[in-house]
Amino acid sequence: MAKEIINVTVTARKANAIEVKADVLAVGVFSDDKTNKLCKAIDKKVGGAIEKLKKLGDFKAGVKETAIIYGDGKIAAKRVLLVGLGKKKELKAGDVRNAAAMSVSKAVGLKAKTIVIAISEAVGKKIDGETAGQVMAEGAYFGSYRYDEFVGKGDDDRLGSLKASIVDGDAAKARQISKGVKAGVIIGQVQSFARTIANRPGNVINPKGLAEIAKKVARGTPGLSCTVFDDKQLKQKKMGGILAVGAGSSNKPRMIVLKYTSKKKTSKKIGLVGKAITFDSGGISIKPSAGMQDMKFDKSGGVGVLGAMKAIAELKPAVNVIGIIPSAENMPSGAACRPGDIITSYSGKTIEVQNTDAEGRLILCDGLHYAVQQKCDCIVDMATLTGACMVALGKYMAGLMSNDDELVKKLQKASEQSGEKVWHLPCGDEYSKEIKSKIADLKNIGSRWGGASTAGSFLREFVGDTKWAHIDMAGVDMFDSASEFGSVGSTGFGVRLLTNFVLNEAKK
Repeated sequence: MAKEIINVTVTARKANAIEVKADVLAVGVFSDDKTNKLCKAIDKKVGGAIEKLKKLGDFKAGVKETAIIYGDGKIAAKRVLLVGLGKKKELKAGDVRNAAAMSVSKAVGLKAKTIVIAISEAVGKKIDGETAGQVMAEGAYFGSYRYDEFVGKGDDDRLGSLKASIVDGDAAKARQISKGVKAGVIIGQVQSFARTIANRPGNVINPKGLAEIAKKVARGTPGLSCTVFDDKQLKQKKMGGILAVGAGSSNKPRMIVLKYTSKKKTSKKIGLVGKAITFDSGGISIKPSAGMQDMKFDKSGGVGVLGAMKAIAELKPAVNVIGIIPSAENMPSGAACRPGDIITSYSGKTIEVQNTDAEGRLILCDGLHYAVQQKCDCIVDMATLTGACMVALGKYMAGLMSNDDELVKKLQKASEQSGEKVWHLPCGDEYSKEIKSKIADLKNIGSRWGGASTAGSFLREFVGDTKWAHIDMAGVDMFDSASEFGSVGSTGFGVRLLTNFVLNEAKK
């Protein structure tokens, strides 16, 4: 079987891009900048090919736009990939990340063995070197990723490895870039790992299997520990939400707890909670069959937390972090939870189950209460929670809800840094009224309107006075088809966002 992750090596150094041998040389180009020294130097070597493309209108250097010209032995690289950066004044770090991702994705498609990324030459001082290095490394991994774990090798199979070298002609800038690349490689590799776990189907990954992967990750990552509660321990702890969701499956539920303890003296503790439904049939309230195969991605929130915890432990910030991943398989059977059942959550609050397909909030409420018990200073949960959030925001950004405005601002900052977009939605008292039950403390669904916000208000009931935020990532967890800079399947959303959030908190 072909490996699902291309073995990518990303390095950075000072070099004249024109003189570096490579299958592909990626060059950043602004649509409104005529002072690009590297472009001019390459154009002079290749007989004005770049200028000809521009005059013909075949390359306008817009965002997501690329064009290829050939070196023909006049420069060291076999091909020059022109990558559009749009207008110079509008450039953001995310544009540089995406440009690197597009470049490497194109290189994989061309079966290139080597690529030189010289995008920073155009960027100059618009973005500091360390940030540029980090985002380019992250982009390199994101763009190179392909999931073909269960595909036999064929004549058109892609290569198994790629060497990416990020270069800049300025020595001081190259040193800054190298520093950023170190963090970018860690985050990029972990995001690829998370994408693979999320992409694996329900017959390969179940709650027990996910727990085994988490334990393996902890064993291989210094500073990270893992504890797993099995179904018997969940019963002892009276975690009724997780147990109810997993009751219909022969694959019993688990609660995965990962802990990162900083070696630096700090009392600050952050809780990350991720929903990991390894397959969601909807239970007794079964889903329509069309598209149900994608319900393997219902573990994406938990997998994102797992990935973030690994990246955090490797980056060693001065803050303590606990990652809590409640995991179950939601299946119909004679033992399954029924609509109308009343369950008792870990917090002691009773919940009337009106729809077994609103199961994510039932496992998260136990995970959130556990995080509160650990005395976390703040808690962020992440889940593919509601189709309503996708109706509201499409497949472009995640919904962000919270009981604390400052925490919202911190996550918005991390969102901007990571390129993983969020949009603030309400989850106040007016929505809480929707989930009050007449026969229990709460019910697990409200009316058909404002479903993302009512789900958020449900979760808010289990955090008390602790600062808390909820990220509904439904719609951004996967690509239905390949994009300019990402392959079909899991996006690994949340790894970069949560890691940046924690790193920022450690600096305070």
